[in-house]
Amino acid sequence: MIFHMALRSSPILRKTNLAVWRAWRSWKLSLHSSAVCASSGPGPLDRSEELSSTEKLPHTPVMLKEVLHYLDIQPGQVVLDMTFGGGGHTKAMLNMVPEVTVLALDRDPAAISLAQLLAKEHSGRVKPLLGRFSELDALLSNMNIKPGSIDAVLLDAGCSSMQMDQAERGFALSKDGPLDMRMDGERYPDMPCAADVVNTLDQQALASILTAYGEERHARKIASAIVEARRVNPITRTQQLASVVAGSFPAAVLYARKDRLHRPAHVATKTFQALRIFVNDELNELHAGLRAAQAALTPGGRLCVITFHSLEDRLVKRFLQGDDLSNLDQYHFSPRKQGNRKEKLMVEKQDGGSVYWLPVRKKVVTPEKDDVQDNPRGRSAKLRVAMRR
Repeated sequence: MIFHMALRSSPILRKTNLAVWRAWRSWKLSLHSSAVCASSGPGPLDRSEELSSTEKLPHTPVMLKEVLHYLDIQPGQVVLDMTFGGGGHTKAMLNMVPEVTVLALDRDPAAISLAQLLAKEHSGRVKPLLGRFSELDALLSNMNIKPGSIDAVLLDAGCSSMQMDQAERGFALSKDGPLDMRMDGERYPDMPCAADVVNTLDQQALASILTAYGEERHARKIASAIVEARRVNPITRTQQLASVVAGSFPAAVLYARKDRLHRPAHVATKTFQALRIFVNDELNELHAGLRAAQAALTPGGRLCVITFHSLEDRLVKRFLQGDDLSNLDQYHFSPRKQGNRKEKLMVEKQDGGSVYWLPVRKKVVTPEKDDVQDNPRGRSAKLRVAMRR
């Protein structure tokens, strides 16, 4: 499989194995005094300054009318927004159904600051929860919210517009900033950032990350360019990395790739995606979030999941079908062969759903053309909807 050769030389890459991921974090902690992130740019913003800057950012929630339609929220219900972000979806829920209560989860302290402001505006109707998907069960338990008691769940995967728009967060290659990409911000100071990854892992390990998480065809070429560049100077800035990746290609193909709107796309786009997913353990977190949503929803409760690339969408699709996703590194990165049912965890029912899920709509929902024009960042979004049995 994809990782086998790299794993022999770089155990750090066993990120889908929680024990080894913790070992990597411990290893990085031992190097904390010389961590690249510490010198990659200005320190963390004062929380009040960060909040004031995010409040000014426009936020257009993806497929808002479709989400509201399929969640079918009723007065008095409790809804879990698992990725509060800028709060666009939650605000729409509050305005559409005045009696609804929204549990607003996010791993980003900046997003939770916004959720706390919204909670003050809607007394008792918004309950902010700071944490990752994998921490949700404990957070709900601490609030005395029992399993099977939530009426609807929205999970909007990936990076938020708020994070992309802040250069100091290091997510966007178009904005120069420290090569960070940690969705948790400074919540876990010892957590490795993107700069740690590109300056520490060997060439084979970097190529495996770009292949697995970015589906990058030129992963070896890019990894080689990164290793050569860091021998001269550590790669600590977003546009520095973008230039290194671009330098490994002829100038004529720098913007030869096209996005879904047929606009030129920088050749480093997939590299940035791969690093972000790896740093934040996004696929394992998404799987944990789906399992947490399954446990939290009441029978008949609805789940809406928005994804933005094929790795996420494939994971969600197979989870809702009842597939075993316990070995994501060996299972998830290539399309399943037709007729291969050995990886099924649960027996599917005749209606096409698993023993836990009934599909509300079998086909994936995509944004309408007008929505894509108004919000280009949502062009690759896919919405899947299911009902808890």
